[in-house]
Amino acid sequence: MFKTKKDFVFVILAGIFITNAVVAELIGGKLIQIGPFVMSIGILPWPIVFLTTDLINEYFGEKGVRNLSLITACLIAYAFIVLLFAINVPAAIGISPVSDSQFIAVFGQSMWIIVGSLVAFLVSQLIDVSVFWYFRRKTGVGKIWLRTTGSTIISQLFDSFIVLGIAFWLPGKINTETFISSALTGYTFKLIIAVVLTPLIYLGHHLIKNYLKEDQNAE
Repeated sequence: MFKTKKDFVFVILAGIFITNAVVAELIGGKLIQIGPFVMSIGILPWPIVFLTTDLINEYFGEKGVRNLSLITACLIAYAFIVLLFAINVPAAIGISPVSDSQFIAVFGQSMWIIVGSLVAFLVSQLIDVSVFWYFRRKTGVGKIWLRTTGSTIISQLFDSFIVLGIAFWLPGKINTETFISSALTGYTFKLIIAVVLTPLIYLGHHLIKNYLKEDQNAE
């Protein structure tokens, strides 16, 4: 089915990347509380996106991540279009276990949220890949932690402010103080998770490197 082991690895990483990105967008409307902090539950799948982004960057290059990010953005837009269609098809009265109001309450995200999510995703991913390869060219194959954490620190600063800015601040749903506070809370959470995941990035590099060793030796 796959010509090389590298093709197989890319399909697996791309599948994990796309699935978590789409799921994060779909569940983003639910807010959770961690201690005194309130944030979207959609933040939770993003660390997996960070992890796969870094691994794809390392083994498939800048072009691989850029193309995959564009494809994923199109798939997220497609998912929202399907949801919009599903929202406008009336439920079978007395038969459907989920009413129209319940369905809309879960999936009826505003256009501002959809636009904010898509713009934030694309901008943060393009920044991430640019910063990653800046450090990669400066440090070579070493210092994996620097390029993975460094790219996340910069890209997610933009992501956190863009999505809340477009979805809630621009339409006047939250004031400037709440906007800044919420964006910084989400950003801090993402940074903590990114640091915690650093050992998993090294583990992923180790596993992929060993798996691809036979193909690399053959070349």
